[in-house]
Amino acid sequence: MKLLLTSGGLENKTMIDALRDLVGKDFKDANLVFIPTAANVEKGDKWWLIGDLAKCKELGFKEVDIVDIAAVSQDIWEPRLRNADVLMVGGGNTSYLMGQIKKSGLVKVLSDLLKSRVYVGISAGSMVVAPKLKEKEMQRLYEEPIIDDDTNEGLGFVDFLVVPHMNSPYFPRASELIDEVAKDIEIPLYAIDDQTAVKVVDGDTEVVSEGKWKRFN
Repeated sequence: MKLLLTSGGLENKTMIDALRDLVGKDFKDANLVFIPTAANVEKGDKWWLIGDLAKCKELGFKEVDIVDIAAVSQDIWEPRLRNADVLMVGGGNTSYLMGQIKKSGLVKVLSDLLKSRVYVGISAGSMVVAPKLKEKEMQRLYEEPIIDDDTNEGLGFVDFLVVPHMNSPYFPRASELIDEVAKDIEIPLYAIDDQTAVKVVDGDTEVVSEGKWKRFN
């Protein structure tokens, strides 16, 4: 399984090179599916979502598809995900995203899909791969409402939790409270800024960064 877990998307050359290495071919020969589902319940300006999609176009992927797993049935989204080389799961509300991964049926096939595809997470998309979402603790950092109370179990693809947006002016509490909140979390966590990603290949973990990060527990 190949994962690239980012905070704010593909923000620098180091992360882009890491993704190219995971894909194993030039982006112009690869298809990408962007899953924006986590943004469905977020209010206000979606400049960050537009920026993530613009970056995919800028990188020159052969095809960039957009598939909201909450909006269409499995017989529609599954063949489109299988047509991709890269599954990019965007940011937004983490509990809502995890709830829709379960309700849509994606949770049942995602492990199989990732035997031959690369998973790229952005913010919430990076957080859901953990064994536990730690919703109450993360709510302290991001003041994010818990949309689905039955989603504290993550996908369990890794044995740690990614905590995104360190040092971001948009999430000041994340940096202010991370040391305190980390004491209440029993699993390892990587607190990363938007210039950092965690790269995972078959369980081997590496931090790729042009910014700052810290590992707890």
